[in-house]
Amino acid sequence: MQIDQKETYTIISCEENTFSEFYDSFLIEEEKRQKENIIVQISNDCKASIKEFLLFLRIAEQKKENGTSFVIVNSNVNIDDFPDSLNITPTLQEAIDVLEMEAMERELGF
Repeated sequence: MQIDQKETYTIISCEENTFSEFYDSFLIEEEKRQKENIIVQISNDCKASIKEFLLFLRIAEQKKENGTSFVIVNSNVNIDDFPDSLNITPTLQEAIDVLEMEAMERELGF
């Protein structure tokens, strides 16, 4: 797992060989970063099923309740296979855009 701390968010990247290895490490790291916006980059090499991506749904919902954002970056999934409450983008730039839009929405009281 690689962690890159930015000014307004943290990028956590999957470098493990399996999704389960990454997810276990991610849960420990996420516990320390509950008040931060998080972008999770899951490379196409870290093969994950739809069911495994859905493991992030609870975390995404908790982040929203806490007033922070959570976005997954992966270009191999069809976002229509997931609930709207789970933000998945194909590129890092789009993930950053989602964080910025959600921050504006919170400032405006949405």
